[in-house]
This record gives sequence, structure tokens and C-alpha cells, in this order.
Amino acid sequence: MKVALVHDWLITFGGAEKVLEAIYELYPSPIYTLLANKDVLKNTAFEKAKVHTSFIQKFPKAKKWYRNYLLFFPLAIEQFDLSNYDVIISSSTCAAKGVLTNANQIHVCYCHTPVRYAWDLYHQYLKETGLSQGKGFKKIQGLIAKLILHYIRMWDYTTISRVDYFIANSVHVAKRIKKIYGRNSIVIYPPVDVHKFELQKEKEKFYLTASRMVPYKRINIIIEAFSKMLDRKLIVIGNGPDYNKIKSRAGKNIEFLGHQPSEVLRIYMQKAKAFVFAAEEDFGIVLVEAQAYGTPVIVFGKGGAVETVINGKTGVFFKKQTVESLINAVKKFEVIEDKFDPYFLRKNAERFSKERFKKEFKKVIEKIIKGEAESRI
Repeated sequence: MKVALVHDWLITFGGAEKVLEAIYELYPSPIYTLLANKDVLKNTAFEKAKVHTSFIQKFPKAKKWYRNYLLFFPLAIEQFDLSNYDVIISSSTCAAKGVLTNANQIHVCYCHTPVRYAWDLYHQYLKETGLSQGKGFKKIQGLIAKLILHYIRMWDYTTISRVDYFIANSVHVAKRIKKIYGRNSIVIYPPVDVHKFELQKEKEKFYLTASRMVPYKRINIIIEAFSKMLDRKLIVIGNGPDYNKIKSRAGKNIEFLGHQPSEVLRIYMQKAKAFVFAAEEDFGIVLVEAQAYGTPVIVFGKGGAVETVINGKTGVFFKKQTVESLINAVKKFEVIEDKFDPYFLRKNAERFSKERFKKEFKKVIEKIIKGEAESRI
């Protein structure tokens, strides 16, 4: 059967791209995406893949400003002609699941999440970007943003029927799919290349966080918390729109390294006494990677984290996304720090291996093609 893969965009190589890479290794097929950065694809499974991009690829500074072209995503994704394929597998956080298919095709969507900023994070997004209120030009910007997101929300809902089967990346996302789309889904956790991560028992005296500097990652909470704990060192890896704003608020005990290649991140993650994370993630591959190194995590206890982290054994949860709650969690961690077994952390991470993902995913696709899967609606 002829297979086509559809992905939102190939601009960075994050968790969603690692999922697509594993799917591509199972089904080496043409990839259709809104836009791609060929430099990012080097030294990955996609380097020799046949990648089709949309008209957005030709927009001014599209690789940098692609999110500003959100209004065009629905039209762009619908222009891909996939009529010659039997099976379409989309990897979607935004627009990929909206491709047009016909009654003779099977469309399976691996859903990382329904569009965050159009649905459950809508009000949070507007507040954090200053678009919920304002005067003058800011008020006009806010109105335009609300209209665009309303349009995206309505379009997103119309695409539900274009998907025959949903696969969710966690139980947390499966609940969100049921709530927003009214659809059942099969849960297959994302792949983590556990065998690439070398366990290290001996840790140094610094804490680590690594993330894109965008509002929903809540890096500001981590920075503010450690700025009040000057006797504890924090290293921050990552870049993004909020980088300068976050850095300007940091205490002298916090070191910013900006974007770093995976090899550098790997070294710091191996040596950190704990990895700190404040976002409510759909799954959180980075949390599993930290555990694979034998590094405990201090994480907001909601979302996908509760499915990958064992509170008190592989990490410590904090209950609220507040500075005080995080500080209390750090202090709690330090009380039980010696009780964390790096080998147990590693064993827990192995539950999410890439081999396990490929085996489960292939089995589900084969069932779907044979008409044996049960979660079509």
C-alpha cells in the first residue's frame, strides 16, 4: 500500500520530529509539510527523504516567522494532493491532520495535542502575549489575534471527520482529544532513544533546565524561584522569543547558555543533580531523557509528567505553577536526594524506548489496515 506522511513543519528537531523519524523508519515514504529547513534535516533520517513543502515556504523569512502565517495554514495544508496514496499518516499539533482525503483512503493521525493556543491554552496565550487587553494599536492587534484564532478553532473542528483513527501520545492528550473532538484514540507513548543516553551515577552540584523560551513553558517560574535561592546554581539551555526578557530577571546564580547542540545538552543532563521543568506537557520527552541519564526531575505534577515520572522515586512533583510551590519542591528533593536510584530511573525510562514505539505503532497500523482496530469513532 502506498503511504504518505504529513507533518506540520520541519523547522526544528524536537519531540514531534523524533516521533516522525521513528514513523519514517517504519514507513519510508514522501513527507508533506508546510515548510522545512534543509539544514535541520542534515544528519537525520529525513536527509534523503522526499519532502514536499507548501507555498508558505516561499513567504518572507518563513523559517523564522512561520507562526505569523497561521492564517494561511488551513489553505496551505489543503493544497497537497494525496489522492494517489492508500494510507495517510499525519503527525499533528496544528494543521497536518487537516489534509484532504477521500473515502477510499485511510487517514491515521498521531496527535501530539489539539491546537493548544486555539483551544485549552487560548486565554492563557492571550494574557501572556498581552493581547487579551490593551489600548490603541495593541487593542487592534488583540482583536485580530482573537479573530484568527476563532477561525483556526472553527477550521480545526471541521477537520475532525477527515481523520479515520486518532493515536494520542499520552492518556492526558487522549482525554483532551475526547473533550475537544469527541473522538476516542489509541495511546502510544512517543519514542525515546534510551540506548543513546549513557547512565551517570556521579552528579555535580547544579540544577538544569532546558526548553524553548516561550510563555507556556513557564521558564519564568524557574528563573524567579532560583533567583530567590542564591546558594543553588541553575544552568539554563535553550533559546526563543522570551530569552532576553527571562535572562534580564535572573539572579547571579543562574547561567544562560542559549541554544546548544544535543551533544552539549547531553553532557549537562548527565551531570545535573536534577532536571527542573515547570510546563504542563502533553508527554515531555525531555523528562524521560533525563531519567535515562539517571538524573531525577523536579516537575509540575500535571499533564504527561504524571505518566512518565514516579513521584518520590524518579522525581518530585510540585502542585502549582508558582514560585513558592517550586521552591518547596526543590527543598523536598534535597531532603530525599540520596534515595534516588539512578538504575531505577534508567529502568523507568526504558518503558518509553524507540523500539517499543515502533513495535506498538506498526501493530496498530496493521490492525487498522485489516479493519481490526476498535477506535475509529
